[in-house]
Amino acid sequence: MKIVIIGGGGMVGQKLAHKLAISGKLGNREIAELTLADAFSVPALSTTASFPITSVVADITNPTIAHSLISGKPDVIFHLAAVVSGEAEANFEKGYSVNVEGIKNILEAIRLTGNGYKPRLVFTSSVAVYGGPYSGVINDDFHLQPRTSYGTQKAISELLLNDYSRRGFVDAVSLRLPTICIRPGKPNKAASGFFSNILREPLVGIEAILPASLSATNFFASPRSAVGFLVHAANLDTSALGDNRAMAMPGVWGTVGDEIDALRRVAGDKIVALIKHEPDPVIEKMLSNWNFPDITSARAKSLGFTAESTIDEIIQVHIDDELDAKIPGLNT
Repeated sequence: MKIVIIGGGGMVGQKLAHKLAISGKLGNREIAELTLADAFSVPALSTTASFPITSVVADITNPTIAHSLISGKPDVIFHLAAVVSGEAEANFEKGYSVNVEGIKNILEAIRLTGNGYKPRLVFTSSVAVYGGPYSGVINDDFHLQPRTSYGTQKAISELLLNDYSRRGFVDAVSLRLPTICIRPGKPNKAASGFFSNILREPLVGIEAILPASLSATNFFASPRSAVGFLVHAANLDTSALGDNRAMAMPGVWGTVGDEIDALRRVAGDKIVALIKHEPDPVIEKMLSNWNFPDITSARAKSLGFTAESTIDEIIQVHIDDELDAKIPGLNT
C-alpha cells in the first residue's frame, strides 16, 4: 500500500512516520512506499525502513501541487498540516489559506482523479471546534461554536470531509485531537503551547514561564496517543460512522494546577520550582475562548480509540519516550 503524510515534517508526522517505518505495516497491510510532504524540508528519519520513503516540499495551497501529491493514488492519506492556533489568530489570511483551502485542494485532487479512486483520508481536527466556555460535559452530540479562527477553520474542514465522504469521493475520518502534551522540541506558535512548556522545560532543568492562571483548563493526550489515534483511524471500519465522520478523541481533562500537581508527584518540588508565573493578557484572552469542561469521547472509545487516563501518565510517557526514562532536571 502507498501512504502519504501531509505535514510529515511536524512532530506528530515524524513520530507517525517513524512508527510506520519500524512496523512496515499499517494494520495487516504491507507498506510499499511512504511520502512525507510539508511546506518545508522534511527532516530525515532516524530509522531505516523496508520500503522507500520520499520527502517532498509541497505547498498545498497550490491546487496543482496538491494534485501532484495524489497523482500516485495513495491508499491512505494522513492530513496533519495546519497553521496552529496562535498563528491562525494572528494571521487571518494564512490560517484560512492553509487550514481550509489546503484540505479543499486535497479533496478536489482526490475527486478529480476519479475512476473509482477512493482513499482513506485521516484528518487531524481539534477540540477547538467546540469553543466555550461551557458548563457540563461535552458529548458526541454537542454543537460546534468555535470562538477562534483556528477552531472555525477546523469545523469547516470537518464539514467538507463529511460531504466528500457522503458523495463517495473519499473515505474520511476526522479526529478532534486534544492538546498534545508534552510536545518534545522547541515551543511552537500554538496558544496552547505553554501547557507543554511548563512540564517539558523543568524536567530538563530549565525555567519555564506560565502565562495563564492555575484555573485554566484543557484536554490532553500524549504524542504517543496521537500516533495511536491516527493508525487506528486508518484501519477503522468507517461504516459505523455514517455521514458524521468527526469524533472527539479520548484524553485527560485538567487545569494548569492539575498539571503542576502531577509534575510534583512525578518529579518533585525542585522541578516544580522552575515554573515562573508571568501572566500574559493575550494568552489569557485566547484561553477564555476555549475554556471547556470534560469531553466524554464515548463514540471514539466505543470504536477502540484509547489514551492516557491521568496527567501523571502523560508526564511519564514523555520521560520514557523523550528522556530515556530519566529526569535530567534533578541533576542540574
